Amino acid sequence: MTDKSSSDRTTHFGFQTVSESEKAGKVAEVFHSVAAKYDLMNDLMSGGIHRLWKRFTIELSGVRPGNRVLDIAGGTGDLTRKFSSLVGPTGEVVLADINASMLKVGRDRLLDKGVAGNVRFVQADAEKLPFPDNHFDCITIAFGLRNVTHKEDAIASMLRVLKPGGRLLVLEFSKPGNELLSKAYDRYSFTMLPLMGRLITGDADSYRYLAESIRMHPDQETLKGMMEEAGFARVTYHNMTGGIVALHRGIKP
Repeated sequence: MTDKSSSDRTTHFGFQTVSESEKAGKVAEVFHSVAAKYDLMNDLMSGGIHRLWKRFTIELSGVRPGNRVLDIAGGTGDLTRKFSSLVGPTGEVVLADINASMLKVGRDRLLDKGVAGNVRFVQADAEKLPFPDNHFDCITIAFGLRNVTHKEDAIASMLRVLKPGGRLLVLEFSKPGNELLSKAYDRYSFTMLPLMGRLITGDADSYRYLAESIRMHPDQETLKGMMEEAGFARVTYHNMTGGIVALHRGIKP
């Protein structure tokens, strides 16, 4: 008996069930829609706290001059900009995103800020990274893994392109540990996010999807287990803002 084709297999798009072949297109539509106002919406949605989450990711990355860094789902380039400064002229940062609109916004923004010499921009699928084995010292993926259809394939692909001793850092929305906080967060996510999306970008549906996609993402322990199953060692995670966000870190043996 043959396996189902990707057009027959189903996955989730937020709370909807869709065929695997449809999901990538639907996610692309979301980010095409929100790309131009992505940074503004991040500031509004998080009250600016996303900048602290990303700063902690940078601190935990251990990136040094001369390193080669891959910033997957790098979007508008927040992490890439800082990594570019850290690796210096002898290092390299690759900003990769599957979405052409997000990649263009990130490239234009970084070029406007004079960040260019040691940065490359690559449109790439996290599940099938187009890079050699054992290539990067550090990989980050911030608020992107939950949009990937086959998360196990993406994690395995990241492991492959990391050098031995290289680090993967996954910054992602997760599950609050406190029940009251969880309920308040749910109420905020499903009322305020679509409302802000409609008022700022004219698109409530994309932000409703983002809220739903957060709920469908694996919790902290499940994601830790997925990274260990893929072959990462010394996997740890740090909860931030009560577990609304978690930063997972794993080392390639």
